[in-house]
Amino acid sequence: MEIKVLGSGCANCVKLEKIVKEVAGELGIADPVQKVSAIQEMMSYGIMAMPALVVDGKVKFSGKVPGKEEIKNYLQSEQCDASCDCNGECCSTEEDCGCAAK
Repeated sequence: MEIKVLGSGCANCVKLEKIVKEVAGELGIADPVQKVSAIQEMMSYGIMAMPALVVDGKVKFSGKVPGKEEIKNYLQSEQCDASCDCNGECCSTEEDCGCAAK
């Protein structure tokens, strides 16, 4: 799984990176969280506000720092998408996850 935090280095960008790394660790995601601050690369995703979270090339959100649980849901659904065809439905919560990603 490729995880990128897009941001210029502002307080919210740093906060998002910290939360994403923490959640990825809790979920056992071994892939490193990449910090992207190059304007050209950030703009290639079409974002208009920072910070932003990109997982496997898809922008999950931008312009906010969601709570830890919301970020956990984004990452779990991507783990699930990689291993089954439920489109994230079986991974809506950690307890409900019935796919091979668990």
